[in-house]
Amino acid sequence: MHHRDLTPLLRATVGFDRMMNMLDTAGRIESSAPSYPPYNIEKTDENSYRITMAVAGFSEEELEITVKENSLHVGGNMGKTEDETVTYLHRGIATRSFQRSFDLADHIKITAAHLENGLLTIELAREIPEAKKPRNIPITKMADRSAELLDS
Repeated sequence: MHHRDLTPLLRATVGFDRMMNMLDTAGRIESSAPSYPPYNIEKTDENSYRITMAVAGFSEEELEITVKENSLHVGGNMGKTEDETVTYLHRGIATRSFQRSFDLADHIKITAAHLENGLLTIELAREIPEAKKPRNIPITKMADRSAELLDS
């Protein structure tokens, strides 16, 4: 993958620093990026999302979900020690610790998280504050506005 210089875009924008940094970081991700544990990101409706992670073998106590600023961090630390009495002929179920991070857009909140059948599901919702929602501005005639000013 070729690295693209985003400097010209930064010169022509104001307030998009975070987005440009994310684009720059995404461009640097190599194929050797960690793929454990596997996960899905779904858009369930206009303002709702779901992250589902395959965390077979982990209990609720061994998983940690943290939100800091606009980042979601999911970590797993298996407390079990290796059972030396077991001899594996094939070991395909990973039991290693992990740390996975997701960048969240503004106004994305975690609404729920649950673990069932080895799948950790995190529900997210976009909660736009009233002040940020679109609103209609009534248009009045200039004569009406003049009358209002005279009355006051």
